[in-house]
Amino acid sequence: MSRPGFAFSTRFKVRYAEIDGQKVVFNSRYLEYADVAVTDFWEWTGIGDALGTLWHETEFHVRRAEVDYLVPFTWGDEVEAFVRVERVGTSSITKRFELTKAGTEQLCAAITIVSVHVHLPTGRPVPVPQAIRDHIASLPQG
Repeated sequence: MSRPGFAFSTRFKVRYAEIDGQKVVFNSRYLEYADVAVTDFWEWTGIGDALGTLWHETEFHVRRAEVDYLVPFTWGDEVEAFVRVERVGTSSITKRFELTKAGTEQLCAAITIVSVHVHLPTGRPVPVPQAIRDHIASLPQG
């Protein structure tokens, strides 16, 4: 299914280990869903193949994560996670995730994650390399 503003989505099922006694997904799992989705997203973009070592040696740390829980997922639901890059700042990337019940337009959660590009030895923010900016700018917008 498509969603306005998103060129990419991925799907996965809610597993038994992700639910509580009422068969509702634990709140913390939504950020794990975003992590699964963004891994698939970066693969879809081809950035690793295009930039090779530059991408594979680039490190981003989560600076801020915001989850808006709207409708709970339950055991057996199929999640469709839509992902896009909303903004590339000097040293950060803001990503938007919309999690829906697959095959419907029902928005269950909206997630915004800001990740900061860091220099690993010091842990300090550094500018996002231009080649990464250019690759992100070339992505379809949906």
